[in-house]
Amino acid sequence: MYQASMENLRKFVAPEFVFGVGARRLVGQFARNFSVRRVLVVVDEVVGGLPWTTDVLGSLDQANLEYRIFSDLSPNPRADEVMRGARYYLQEDCQAIVALGGGSALDCAKGVGIVCVNNKPILDFEGVDNVPVPGPPLICIPSTAGSSADVSQFAIITDQARKVKIAIVSKAMVPDIALIDPETTVSMSPHLTACTGYDALTHAVEAYVSNASSAITDLHALEAVRLVGKHLPRAVEAPLDMEARSGMMLASLHAGLAFSNASLGATHAMAHSLGGLLDLPHGECNAILLSRVVDFNFQAVPDRYLRVAEALGLDCRGLEVEGRRQALVQGLTALRKQVGLTRDLEELGVSQADIEGLSRQAVCDPCMVTNPVHPAVEDIERLYVRNSE
Repeated sequence: MYQASMENLRKFVAPEFVFGVGARRLVGQFARNFSVRRVLVVVDEVVGGLPWTTDVLGSLDQANLEYRIFSDLSPNPRADEVMRGARYYLQEDCQAIVALGGGSALDCAKGVGIVCVNNKPILDFEGVDNVPVPGPPLICIPSTAGSSADVSQFAIITDQARKVKIAIVSKAMVPDIALIDPETTVSMSPHLTACTGYDALTHAVEAYVSNASSAITDLHALEAVRLVGKHLPRAVEAPLDMEARSGMMLASLHAGLAFSNASLGATHAMAHSLGGLLDLPHGECNAILLSRVVDFNFQAVPDRYLRVAEALGLDCRGLEVEGRRQALVQGLTALRKQVGLTRDLEELGVSQADIEGLSRQAVCDPCMVTNPVHPAVEDIERLYVRNSE
């Protein structure tokens, strides 16, 4: 009895966060609370030219805080970029980090912090619970609604030498503060809105069927699915619709709280492999792969997938198990196409020659551990080459 109860224990970690329009302008106040005098602002060059960055820097000015800006990063942050950022942080004698942008900027900032404190190369932290000492104070301000890096225990970094994406998973990676401001997402293009939104959906679905899920993560995961189904098409169609933007930012928050604590599954493992080898858009890879993985996993947890379908607004009443599977797979595919994500892996540059290496890498990804089915390499190969519905 004691052993059984121990096996059912689950922990839940989350940062302090502020949600709502204007949250970005609180950064100076929160940074000052850490009793620091100079912060490193991590922001990519695109976001650095947007009004949100001006607001963030102005807030730091008002709080009489000095700052340095690091913007030498790629859409999929690379190990050498993290190391350059860490050297710059130390060179400029910074005491805290503010990260503004999508998942790439936020993950890079997380990496910079742990490198500086632990004095080790970023790739040495690969895996689960391999960060001995947390980084310096970190405030994250997401400008996309999907990565959830602002609330998660994950950081994904590209190892260019091996052409793989590594996952660093540790509660030391959870930011101290997340300032979640839906207004920062109105500058996203429809394509980026679709990609990041589908990433949020994938986070939620995979967290809900994860073998590490819990009653708490289930609540967040299903609400995220519901919000994506309701708001993503409108956010793509009408970028300035703040109700849709707020709904998607809230979906990203719920999904992040779910997957940060329940982890993910085969879709993300396969997408990480693709991103490491071919530097492909993470959200678009997830969008292509999710329905395939759901189809593959369905028989292992059909009741859970039924609740996903219901949260997405699909009518499965009166259907047998096979009909429910088809309804969910087709519904996920229809949503992907509705928001303009119509390309397949071949159109993204994936060749038959890549499949074996991609599959072998994917089965070793930490996210595969919590997939409801433990696939063989051959299973993953078939999922990669399968034609889209």
